Amino acid sequence: MSDDILMLKPPPADKRLAYGSDPNQFLDLRFPRNPDQSRPFPLVINIHGGFWRAKYSLDHGGHLCAALATRGIATANLEYRRIGNEGGAWPGTFEDIRSAYQFLGQHAAEEHFDSRRIVVMGHSAGGQLGLCLAAHEPGITRVVSLAGVVDLEHAYQLHLSNDAVVEFLRGTPGEVPDHYGEANPMLLSIPRAHQSLIHGSSDADVPAAFSRDYVRTKQKVSPKEDVHLLEISGAGHLDLIDPRSAAWKKVEATVIQILAA
Repeated sequence: MSDDILMLKPPPADKRLAYGSDPNQFLDLRFPRNPDQSRPFPLVINIHGGFWRAKYSLDHGGHLCAALATRGIATANLEYRRIGNEGGAWPGTFEDIRSAYQFLGQHAAEEHFDSRRIVVMGHSAGGQLGLCLAAHEPGITRVVSLAGVVDLEHAYQLHLSNDAVVEFLRGTPGEVPDHYGEANPMLLSIPRAHQSLIHGSSDADVPAAFSRDYVRTKQKVSPKEDVHLLEISGAGHLDLIDPRSAAWKKVEATVIQILAA
């Protein structure tokens, strides 16, 4: 079922805003439909995956964003420069994510977001970007990684997606160690944010061991970090972002629980 989520046309967004001058620097907003829904709205900032490559856009993230809007949560689906776009890859890709986050903070009042109830959520490569953002932005207190590429050195060792991480960071760990040190969530300190890592046990694109090892390592090496793992039995890579899947129900419940905390 979830294999076609990348091709399905998403429900339309309510508003598209540019946070920069590049054609890829924009975000799609969706708002709750219930007229009784109190404002300001809680907000999920979604960072789509696709191994940081321009081949994959924010479109497939529109499905989960629309689903969250039906549960009373506003969403911001981020687009950003990717490998293949001028200025994409490291550090441009991350600079875009950070700019979009700051833009949303500056416009929270006019768009009726509750700045105290924001979750940054990323899928696959977006999981890496979300955790990296939480490490660099002290205002982030909740982050969710869905099947995240959360250890970039391990991704290099496994040559995930034909060495996508080498393209993203512009070299191997031996060639650009500083880039790996700056971008790898496994090596970053994230002491202020509640981190929820969700992974499917049957993920063939990013093995579940990435999230398992991340949580185990952080709990041992950085015990002050608030890190949690939810492994969903039988779920694949795309099940976590497909509102039609059984796995999505657990993702959605986790987001709602975190926002309520």
